[in-house]
Amino acid sequence: MTRVAAIDCGTNSIRLLVADADPATGELVDLDRRMTIVRLGQGVDRTGRLAPDALERTFAACREYATIVKDHGAERLRFVATSASRDAENRDEFVRGVLDILGVEPEVISGDQEAEFSFTGATKELTGRDDLAKPYLVVDIGGGSTEFVVGEDHVRAARSVDIGCVRMTERHLVHDGVVSDPPTPEQDAAIRADIEAALDLAEESVPLREARTLVGLAGSVTTVAAIALDLPEYDSEAIHHSRVSYDRVREITERLLSATHAERAAIPSMHPGRVDVIGAGALVLLSVMERIGADEVVVSEHDILDGIAWSVA
Repeated sequence: MTRVAAIDCGTNSIRLLVADADPATGELVDLDRRMTIVRLGQGVDRTGRLAPDALERTFAACREYATIVKDHGAERLRFVATSASRDAENRDEFVRGVLDILGVEPEVISGDQEAEFSFTGATKELTGRDDLAKPYLVVDIGGGSTEFVVGEDHVRAARSVDIGCVRMTERHLVHDGVVSDPPTPEQDAAIRADIEAALDLAEESVPLREARTLVGLAGSVTTVAAIALDLPEYDSEAIHHSRVSYDRVREITERLLSATHAERAAIPSMHPGRVDVIGAGALVLLSVMERIGADEVVVSEHDILDGIAWSVA
């Protein structure tokens, strides 16, 4: 076993995994897995810069994670940063802050690298299951971007497009700093148009419709699954590898897009940091299922974070 630590810093959240990895057996044993909503990508789509408040929230989480990594005695740490920090003019400020706190430089990876990690993390434990046909389409709906990866045992094609839940919310649902509650039909149509254009772009290089199994990753997908399961609170074990039908995803998406902030916040499994962006995230998932004709989505709690951990091991 090799004790490793992986940090995934995205547009909406920063996550930590400390695990013991056994490459010989393909086993990854969690020691500590946690997530903090920091909204690093706040305003990036509009300003092109990481906001001071967003940086400080992220650095505060990094300080907490540094203590956890040290306490567990992890031998290796890899810090990967994705969409928001790719887009920001002042990303050097972010890099310096992380290096000072954690002692490692964040790797601002490309969308293609992000897709590789997501695919490995999501599918490594599906090997040998005869109830899930290949090829897989792994869809990782993040805050700033969504990754599409098609493959069998390895990645065959991948593409990252800018239709994350935070980006879509800020672009179409925020007026004078306030999120529409709920969205107007015109705003809903504008999000759908953006998503469809991005799916067209993804299909230029990724054969989405060849997929036999759709695997959905990240907070928008897992939150939809938690709602579908009617959980009294968020439960990773219940959500992991659950299956949600197209009809249920459509029903939940319509419910979220027509709900007020208070109604969304009252859902027992809803993380407070997702209340404003979950409608857009669910709509991305629904649009993907409609595009490829998927009857269901297989939901995975293992994703890019697990892929990062394997790359370290």
